[in-house]
Amino acid sequence: MFGFLRQATARLTPAAVVAGLLVGSPSAMAAQAVANPAIAAPQPASKWVVDLVHSQLDFRVRHILGRVRGTFTRWYAVLLSTDPNLPQGTVQVSAETASLSTGNSYRDADLRSGRFFAVDSFPRLTFEGTGIVATDSTVNLHGILTIKGVSRPVTLSGQYRGVATDGEGHDRIAFDASTTVDRRDFGLTYNELVGGRQLIGNDVEITIAIEALRVR
Repeated sequence: MFGFLRQATARLTPAAVVAGLLVGSPSAMAAQAVANPAIAAPQPASKWVVDLVHSQLDFRVRHILGRVRGTFTRWYAVLLSTDPNLPQGTVQVSAETASLSTGNSYRDADLRSGRFFAVDSFPRLTFEGTGIVATDSTVNLHGILTIKGVSRPVTLSGQYRGVATDGEGHDRIAFDASTTVDRRDFGLTYNELVGGRQLIGNDVEITIAIEALRVR
């Protein structure tokens, strides 16, 4: 489903607008809106798709005393907002777990194995954002993070960088945010003792840095 991700932004065109008619009297439509709030819900005013060339999805975890940083090279994100400049909205992120890279092929193979991400059984991790709240300089992303089939609520916080127009006249939006999770909460429990210390830390810092193009 996501095999085209690296080329997605090169083919982006504004999304087509689909219009429909609600048949019935004003009072009937009002009654329907009360019974089903989704009927009266405002449609997103803007849609943004991640520019993978200028975005990153990273993680960092302790190794004995030091730190190991990794990234996902195949992932995707879509942002929707009822406001053109995204002070409030939602975000959906999906990453192929097999695309993780820490710069060491042996370690990457281990992380993809059943001891950690079990990528054959759980090929994707996702973040389903239930809300974005941005100010002039800060952003908070609330949502559900799912890893290895386990879903937990998380909040990522960071810097909102605003909206700008690039050299080709395209609107771009950017922010970066991070959170720290306990990997054991997502079934990533493997560890061992080395010299009386845990080989791997339990706290994992996740950072997403997004630059996205407006497609609507």
